[in-house]
Order: sequence, then C-alpha cells, then structure tokens
Amino acid sequence: MRTTKSNLQVLYEDNHLIVVNKRAGDIVQGDKTGDLPLSEIIKEYIGEKYNKPGKVFLGVVHRLDRPTSGAVVFARTSKALERMNKKLRDRDMDKVYWALVQGHPPAERKTLEHHLKKNPKNNKSTAFKEPGEGTKRAVLHYETLLQFDLYSLLEIKLETGRHHQIRSQLSAHGYPIKGDLKYGSKRSNKDGSIHLHARRIAFEHPVKKTPIEIIAPLPPDPLWDLCTSRMNEE
Repeated sequence: MRTTKSNLQVLYEDNHLIVVNKRAGDIVQGDKTGDLPLSEIIKEYIGEKYNKPGKVFLGVVHRLDRPTSGAVVFARTSKALERMNKKLRDRDMDKVYWALVQGHPPAERKTLEHHLKKNPKNNKSTAFKEPGEGTKRAVLHYETLLQFDLYSLLEIKLETGRHHQIRSQLSAHGYPIKGDLKYGSKRSNKDGSIHLHARRIAFEHPVKKTPIEIIAPLPPDPLWDLCTSRMNEE
C-alpha cells in the first residue's frame, strides 16, 4: 500500500520540518515514471491542514530508494532546507538503517569499505575492492542484531552517502537484502519492496537547536513483525 494524503504517517512536524515514514513503493520526488511523489502528497496535506492558499513550500532534505521504507525529512521553510542541507553535507545527521539479509554474516560487527561506480543506464552501483576511474569511496558499519534460519537482521550506520550504497556493499559482501533482485536476492518480495528500512534519524534542530531523534516504525510484514517480537524478548 502506497502513501496517500489519508494514510500519511507523520513522525514529526513543526513550522520548520516534517518527517514522514515512507512506505516501500513511494517515490520521494517526481521522476520519469510520472507517479505522484511523496513530496506532492505532503504539500497537499500541509495545504489542507493549515488552510494555506496558493503554493506550499516543501524542500526535500534527502531521499530513500523507491523500494526502501523509513524516515524521510522534508523542510517547510527555505531557511530550514539550507541548514539541513548543510548538515547532510557535513555528515551532521545520525542515520541508522535496519536490513534483513540472506544468510548469516560471520562477524557480529564489521566495517565494509568499497569503491562504488554508478551505471546510470541500469540505475545500479557496482562495488569494487580497489579505487578506479569514476569510483567513489563507500564506508558503512554494521552490527548483527538477530539471526533466523535464513536471514539476519543488521543495524547499519553509513559513513558515506553513495548511490545504492547499502544495497551494493552488502551484496558485494555476500549478503544481499531480502527481496532485492537488482543486487542478488534469490527472489523478490510480492509487493516489490526490499527489507531495508531507515529506522532512526537524529540531528540538532536547524532553528530551535534542540536535539531531535525520530524512530520510524517497521512496515507491517511477517518478518519485520518477527524482528519486533524477538527484539522485545531480548
């Protein structure tokens, strides 16, 4: 189920920012598909809620891949957008992802470093061990939170922000994300999603200077539900 104005999951909202829990299948900004993007749905929501006539300002601070779910931050003012963009450039935002991967990585904690090269023709990034022409250094850190018969739940922190970084690096490591056919999953998910979720985001408010921490609830799904129940037990 994709997001509509009536089922929009708002996680945080004030005069400067709005953070929503993106559903898998939503596009954050308009693209060549012509599908209604999340940004336009939020504009409609703001315009209706606050009875704003005319055009509503909304700035996209960062994006998530279409099949990925989780917390996405938007700016409601140009000042907030400028300051949030700077935080993003300066790596001054703490973002944590959860991923269900095929198999069981041997190390409980590990740092992955690759050099990624994006191919715009197939919208895919390839991970190489050594730098080369057109590559960009990519670093992430993961911790294994849970293990099941076929899958493992990883918590991931990015040191760099590259195109399809988590998907590409985990695949190159030998543990593709469940449902991610593009990066080596054995089978797709029925709804076209992948089991990658932007779980937590934390930063200093761009105007109020107060600490903000947002946890995005997991999508309704049997495996995600199993993760929740297991985490609650431990």
